Amino acid sequence: MQKTFTAFQGPRRLVSGPAGEVALIVKRVPPRPDEPIIIFEDGTGRPIDFDLRGGDREVLARLAKYLPPPSEEAAPAEPRGRGRPKLGVVAREVTLLPRHWEWLNAQAGGASVALRKLVDEARRASGDKDRERQARDAAYHFMSTMAGNLPQFEEASRALFADDRRRFTGLIADWPADIRDHVVKLAYSDRA
Repeated sequence: MQKTFTAFQGPRRLVSGPAGEVALIVKRVPPRPDEPIIIFEDGTGRPIDFDLRGGDREVLARLAKYLPPPSEEAAPAEPRGRGRPKLGVVAREVTLLPRHWEWLNAQAGGASVALRKLVDEARRASGDKDRERQARDAAYHFMSTMAGNLPQFEEASRALFADDRRRFTGLIADWPADIRDHVVKLAYSDRA
């Protein structure tokens, strides 16, 4: 899934979209010392700096890290060699008690297969809650930067974390429209 970004100049939303689109539009906006441009990563709600120096191609080349990885279907078919297939597996260290290792090693397929199954099951079981937490955190990070000095910020933060949508939207009703609409989008866009 492609990451999206939103740029604000003061309280006004300039543009939302993929990194390249946002960067090229922001690059062309005349700077205003009284209203700096801030770009946010929508998935985290955190401000992010894009290096806008140079030509459009240079800017886009530096933003390649924000593009989705090429799909496996698009990759040319290479003859398969010996050994395990390259699945993007990253070796890391896990610290467990001996009884945990004994149980894992006794499972069909061994410790790695058992751990992958456990993680996949946990992801399925808590997927909605994880997405809600990530959305709430993104909304809070954005709010802290853009609305930290606005009226009712503290109470709105409490309502956000209490998942009291009606109270939250009521408390932020008088905020600048673009800030208000974006924080609601970040917090609740995945929920009906």
